[in-house]
Amino acid sequence: MKIVQSTITILSFISIINITHAQQKTENIVIVTLDGMRWQEVFGGADATILKNKNYTKDSAGTSTAFWVSDITERRQKLFPFLWRTIATEGQLYGNRWKGSEVNNANRYKFSYPGYNEIFTGYPDTLVNSNNKIWNKNINVLEFINQQKSYKGKVVAFSTWDVFPYILNTKRSGLYVNADVDTLKFNNSALQLINDMQFLTAKPIGVRPDVLTYFAAREYMKAYQPKVLYIAFDETDDYAHGGEYDQYLKSAHAEDAMIADLWQYIQSSPIYKNKTTLIITCDHGRGDKIKDNWRHHGQKIEDAGQIWIAAIGPDTAPLGEVKTNSTLYQEQLAATFAKLLGFTFTADHPVAEPITSILKK
Repeated sequence: MKIVQSTITILSFISIINITHAQQKTENIVIVTLDGMRWQEVFGGADATILKNKNYTKDSAGTSTAFWVSDITERRQKLFPFLWRTIATEGQLYGNRWKGSEVNNANRYKFSYPGYNEIFTGYPDTLVNSNNKIWNKNINVLEFINQQKSYKGKVVAFSTWDVFPYILNTKRSGLYVNADVDTLKFNNSALQLINDMQFLTAKPIGVRPDVLTYFAAREYMKAYQPKVLYIAFDETDDYAHGGEYDQYLKSAHAEDAMIADLWQYIQSSPIYKNKTTLIITCDHGRGDKIKDNWRHHGQKIEDAGQIWIAAIGPDTAPLGEVKTNSTLYQEQLAATFAKLLGFTFTADHPVAEPITSILKK
């Protein structure tokens, strides 16, 4: 009798697993990061004080025409139309601290390499404390997914910043990471054209423009159908450090348009439509407008650990802008990526729990 009961129990458990897996609709994930993009602009649009400061905005009148309006709802939509017309109605937005929703770095350093390490390893390692080209010892979720059945060779990253091969440790992980002006060695006419363009174009921030990183990722996606795609933009951080608020806003607006274009392709493709979750976030925040702090981040900048997250997909409820008092951490994203695909991310270091609200339809 006990054997029969045990068998029934095991079969019931397997049935629950199968039902849960069947209910999971996400088969692909696209992750996009906007380096150093402040939550203040995401949720409030252009900042009037910085916008009117000639030290930061050379063409204040033209930039104001493009991005300023007194109503905050309309203003943020002018800057980020895709976030506020599509994700705010069909997905989720976290990080509006004015409404009680907080998203924070768990790492103490509040700059790029530690932030990206935290996003992809789920572990705010105190030993990851520089932006130097050092091979990351921590296991990242992309290489974990790449080891799973049917995902091998289907996990790729395209980045503007040339440190990503080290952050994602391509030497160990075996991931395909195309960074800065890595040659696009593919028998594909669109990718060959983008390859020529990236070597011939001017580089205002010292690396290839974000738009070429985007086009390389998009055309690769069309040609080779990866199941996990990561795109890392960089211009927002560089222009902010340079004190060029008008260019910072223009880059943010352009990156929103690129994400909209990518989502349109995803939803028009039988391979990806209604089977893909898109998550957008940033590596760190920046200071407030007081004392020039909006340009900077790091341990000495109080607000630099304040970030944001946006998500949309078939397993994510359309909560829109989250206004409840809650606190999420960047370290939770790695496990969230894996869980959306039905996996539990494990590594030889601690991994934070996933964000459950992104996983519930």
